[in-house]
Amino acid sequence: MKIILSISILIALAFTGTAGGAEEPRLFNDDSVIKAVLTAPIAQTYAQSQQEVRIYFPGQWSYVNGDDETSRLDVSIRTRGLFRREYCKLPPLMLNFKKSQVKKTLFAGQNKLKVVAPCRHGAESQQHVVLEYLAYRIFEILTDHSFGTRLVRLSYVDSDEKIEPWTDLVFVIEDDGDMADRLGLTKINVVSNKFRQLDMEKTALTDIFQFLIANNDYSVLQGPEDRPCCHNTEILALSDNADVRIPVPYDFDLSGFVNTKYAAPPSHLPIRFVRTRYYRGLCKPPGVLEATIAHVQSKREEIFSLIANTKELEPGKKDKTLKYIEDFYEILDDPKKLEREIVGRCRGQEELDEMLSGQED
Repeated sequence: MKIILSISILIALAFTGTAGGAEEPRLFNDDSVIKAVLTAPIAQTYAQSQQEVRIYFPGQWSYVNGDDETSRLDVSIRTRGLFRREYCKLPPLMLNFKKSQVKKTLFAGQNKLKVVAPCRHGAESQQHVVLEYLAYRIFEILTDHSFGTRLVRLSYVDSDEKIEPWTDLVFVIEDDGDMADRLGLTKINVVSNKFRQLDMEKTALTDIFQFLIANNDYSVLQGPEDRPCCHNTEILALSDNADVRIPVPYDFDLSGFVNTKYAAPPSHLPIRFVRTRYYRGLCKPPGVLEATIAHVQSKREEIFSLIANTKELEPGKKDKTLKYIEDFYEILDDPKKLEREIVGRCRGQEELDEMLSGQED
């Protein structure tokens, strides 16, 4: 019993946040849905979505606070993102608050917040937002090294009256710098990562999570084309040791879990459908993957409960999503499937052998 308890403690410590970080912001301490209204020149903002250089437009953010009273904050908005900004009829937005103004409010400490919204009008696109939100929440269940998120039922009002008002369920994402501060870590900008520089436990968790949601639109080693590292992954490190790097994933709209109409597997993978899981994680030192899988197994019921209790997810979509998670756990439960689908497909065995050989020397 003592041995089992010790292993459980070690696994838990491997996936929790670094001590000494800032307190988690109030905005992300609750999972209730915020009701808010954004009044701004939205049509003008959207009109700039195809431009590389985009300006912020001033507006107002009104929301219902905990006392059922309406609070109002100044906010500036602009379109953000890469693919979705160019593809979506309703491109995602960046909110820019004034830190001095948000003091002692629900948005205290916030400056810039990403908004993830439906790509276009309609119930199906709305469900994609809920599913992507759940992907973030699943990773929050698995580790503190994750972005905070919060659902918002947001009404859009174009101050120029060029488009009709509408309301959608969206969610906001914690700023990457704020997330790093909360964890007592530093966000680093690098060209690429070497195998030996990555925190193996945190990287293993990222790889297994990406397999869970069937997402191959990420990298922990490099960025896409000429962009800096890493693709859909923030890299964090200890302030006094930038050579132990922790990947934190984001952007899951191209995953099989979310299953948007525009999602497709990368052309170099031998799969035809985005819902097909195909492991692309790095090979890990002995014991690391086993501990990671044990940790993910320990969070099984919490993940199922999250999805089952999300009332914003339509019943049919909820059943389909729960089955999709069951399929993932069936792989973890079956030693043969685990070896075939995950262990036997890891990448970088030569780099791992070289790293382990160096440690022995």
